[in-house]
Amino acid sequence: MLTDGALRMLVLLHFHVLGFNPIQLAYLFLLYEFAGIITNLSAGWLASKFGLNVTLYSGLILQIISLLLLTQVNENWTIFASVIFVMFVQGLSGVSKDLTKMSSKSAVKLLAPEKNNKLFKWVSFLTGSKNTVKGLGFFIGGLLLYLFEFQNSLIIMSIILFLVLTLTYIIMPKDLGTLDKKVKFSEVFSKNKNINYLSLSRVFLFGARDVWFVVGVPIFFYSILSDGSVDENKKAFFIIGTFLALWIIIYGVIQALTPKLISNQISKFSAVKIAKDWSLYLFPIPIILFFLLKLYPDNNDFNLIITIMILLAFCFFFAINSSLHSFLILKLTNKKRVSLDVGFYYMSNAAGRLIGTLFSGLSYTYGGIEICLFVSSVMLLINRLGMSKLEEN
Repeated sequence: MLTDGALRMLVLLHFHVLGFNPIQLAYLFLLYEFAGIITNLSAGWLASKFGLNVTLYSGLILQIISLLLLTQVNENWTIFASVIFVMFVQGLSGVSKDLTKMSSKSAVKLLAPEKNNKLFKWVSFLTGSKNTVKGLGFFIGGLLLYLFEFQNSLIIMSIILFLVLTLTYIIMPKDLGTLDKKVKFSEVFSKNKNINYLSLSRVFLFGARDVWFVVGVPIFFYSILSDGSVDENKKAFFIIGTFLALWIIIYGVIQALTPKLISNQISKFSAVKIAKDWSLYLFPIPIILFFLLKLYPDNNDFNLIITIMILLAFCFFFAINSSLHSFLILKLTNKKRVSLDVGFYYMSNAAGRLIGTLFSGLSYTYGGIEICLFVSSVMLLINRLGMSKLEEN
């Protein structure tokens, strides 16, 4: 997750400076997200047949390959050639990230005790710490680009990841999660209505975040913070990378603390009811910022400050929603189907990121950050409608 966050920040900022427009920047990440859909759909099935160890190690190896391939990018290439090559490499990186994530989340269901909300605490801690590390990766990505340039940064990250792979191989229990070597691929698709509605909601929850977070917010901040000169670009890279890193770190911390933050609700209501309520709280936030930005469209200082404040509010409510979703998928499945259902659920997660990424580039190109926010609100409304269909039994 550390190198995944760093790589995203490196690619976004580096190629923006090379002259890529918002739609072209979005294209760089589309294959990454599409690969996540395919990976999650098949990874649960592969893990059931061959074990979570295989999918975890495969994910780490693919990320190392992706980093080394990106060192071959040449600034003299045409934009078309650069887009095609980086899309392919980002696709490999997407496969890597989702193999690793699915393996980790499925292992929690197999290893965590289910009594006294222990499962909720374990999954919240794992999800939160994962995103905290990813947020740190955003900071490191911006810092590495500032200190070492693009290619050297990628080499440094590949060396670190190789050390992580070696350590993981040494300490991981063998044959973790091998459940049924005869499981059919068709069994990936869930017949549980609650899991299907939760997965639908997940699509639009993460689409709503990424539609303004992937391209819109970084480029919006860059347009305010930099005048295009080399020195101002470097400062903007560092500030944007630092802010997005802090946002994701805070997001991860809130996820990890969710069981404590909503402890009173947990003792009184079912997890499904709590998740339904919190989905309603999130919906108004982007539309509030949409109208605030309309007040003073030419006041950059006001727009920057108010966007940061609303982003932090969104961070709090989004983190709790996401943590509740991550708990519910493990609560609603069983140990026999855990890797299949988790894979299907995170396929929906990747589909949401794909939709959000595409609409982030399109929305920012044709209407700026305001249209990104409007589309985000529509997606959050659909998320709320999906959550309302969950049955509490």
